[in-house]
Amino acid sequence: MTGPDVLDFILQHMMIADHYKSLRKDYIGNHDILSKDTHRGNRPDNRLIGNLAHYIVETFNGFFIGIPPKITLNNESDNKQLKQWNDTNSFQDKLSEISRQVDIYGRSIAFLYQNEDSETRVQYASPLSAFIIYDDTVEMKPIAFVNYYYINNKLNGQVITDEAKYALSDTFRMEDGEINQFGTVPAVEFFQNEDRQGILDNVQTLVDALDNTLSQKANQVEYFDNAYLAMLGVQLDEDEEGKPKLNLEGQQVIYSPDADATNARLEFLSKPDGDNMQENLIDRIINLVYQISMVSNLNDEAFAGNSSGVAMQYKLLPMRNLAMNKERKFTQSLRQLYKLLFSVGTVLSGSKQDAWQDLAFKFSQNIPANLADEATTAKNLEGIISKETQLSSLSIVDDPKEEIDRMEKEQSDSIKNSLEATGNLTDQQKAGMNNESETAEQEE
Repeated sequence: MTGPDVLDFILQHMMIADHYKSLRKDYIGNHDILSKDTHRGNRPDNRLIGNLAHYIVETFNGFFIGIPPKITLNNESDNKQLKQWNDTNSFQDKLSEISRQVDIYGRSIAFLYQNEDSETRVQYASPLSAFIIYDDTVEMKPIAFVNYYYINNKLNGQVITDEAKYALSDTFRMEDGEINQFGTVPAVEFFQNEDRQGILDNVQTLVDALDNTLSQKANQVEYFDNAYLAMLGVQLDEDEEGKPKLNLEGQQVIYSPDADATNARLEFLSKPDGDNMQENLIDRIINLVYQISMVSNLNDEAFAGNSSGVAMQYKLLPMRNLAMNKERKFTQSLRQLYKLLFSVGTVLSGSKQDAWQDLAFKFSQNIPANLADEATTAKNLEGIISKETQLSSLSIVDDPKEEIDRMEKEQSDSIKNSLEATGNLTDQQKAGMNNESETAEQEE
């Protein structure tokens, strides 16, 4: 691959990014209707935005990753080092942002880098200005990670291959690079499906149609808000020029004194009523947005009307199916990311480059939890499954391994306090308990 090849890829990506920009505009509320020429004469020109795009993204992202996934290793020492790295890098927060980008654009990129202290860090990149180049084999191995931007129409950014890092410019050459300390492309793509479609792709036209319908309805309500007064066959007092002394300008009055006086009328004209048709169209569009995006409308009256567990599961089924598929894709990408991370050797002590194969990922969908039912289920699992699996069934337990350690420490302290109270604790038992307490404190 040459420098001109990379520049060609950037030009191609810029054309693809135009679609991503339109998706972002829908998400942040900068919809097409704001720039559309809809003004007609003196008619009202309301431009309303019912931003369902933002709502369904935030709803699904909160459902999928509102509860941070549990990422653990079997080895207790390795698991603590992994947890420390995740906390230091605020990885759960960054993973939530990656998930949000996937919902909007259909993809996102996480990449590793070394900071000034030679510590391995992780960051995410928007598909608006970053992409990965793959080879054309069945495995689709990454060839390069490109992160670019323009300042004053000048190209800036970076290209990273498995061998070197290159600074991007308009005169970019592949010969002017620095050694890549990772020895591989340190970037992983996250996506929701193989088509790289987010949840906004299939509802963009519906979102635009909702804006148009709401705006037209507001325009009509405002236009017909003040009814017209018809004065037919009524003779008003006139001035010297023969004009009515009543100021009719801007008063929405229809005045015609020439009509037959015997049939004079003084009445308000009724306005046309298309409210039912408009409301039906709005309801139809909103229902289609939720149906096609597969995101449940949590404000629907049906949710409040039937709160039984089985009914809730059926209402959430499309969104759960979408989340399960996304979970499989995220697990695949997370495992690849940790494979790159462990290969550096700066996270786990010793030679643990293959520890990524032992990683366990547990995603918990963010739905209202019935703690009483969970506690009953966990209690019924006593003796059937391992203690760790039993505790993982409780939504209030973030880390089953850590919870088991706390339980063992509490049990040890309880025995120690009980023996001390009865005066039956020998000096050897006291020394042993003290050593256990000191060891537990040091580990914490």
